[in-house]
Amino acid sequence: MTGDEGTTGASLADRAYRELEELIVTLTLAPGTAHSEGQLAERLAIGRTPVRESLHRLAREGLVVILPRRGILISEIDIAAQLRLLEVRREIERLIARSAARRANSGERHAFAEIAAGMRLAAAENDDLGFMRLDRRLNLLSAAAARNEYAAKTMGLMHGLSRRFWYRHHRQVADLPLSARLHAELAEGIAAGDGGLSAEASDALLDYIESITRAALDT
Repeated sequence: MTGDEGTTGASLADRAYRELEELIVTLTLAPGTAHSEGQLAERLAIGRTPVRESLHRLAREGLVVILPRRGILISEIDIAAQLRLLEVRREIERLIARSAARRANSGERHAFAEIAAGMRLAAAENDDLGFMRLDRRLNLLSAAAARNEYAAKTMGLMHGLSRRFWYRHHRQVADLPLSARLHAELAEGIAAGDGGLSAEASDALLDYIESITRAALDT
């Protein structure tokens, strides 16, 4: 009998994805390093089939490269590519913020307010891992509340790369309290149902992210 007994394959694949994505985004699995499917399955204590499914999802998001018969390579961080990603992210994220402010239900608005409070606490405590987890939660909730599956799918391809880049460079060129405050203001705008304010907060956040990306390019 294993700890996975009674757990569906889909939920195990989701769990494998969440855990591997966090290991990659927080650089525990460093860019450019190679790993085997078996090593990763053993590390997560999850079977190889759900791990394989999660790796294909991570490959679609650009976080890993699957090398047939050779293993799994954690993708490198490309700053120039990150700037091109931000061009797309700015437009889609503004749409999602405005739509979420308009379409979120009462439960989602409460969750946005909770995330904003958590972001401000993470800033006060300089808790970068806590911030990263709240950022992921904000991304997922915004996409769901926007009620636009096409925008959600597009943003889903960029979130992991964006969070990994921020985690890699925030100590050198970024400011966690400022970043957390900008995320909190976005969440607060959506919670208040103010589409214009939410779009402005999204643009302010992307201005900040672009500035630290360009600063990283110069280092």
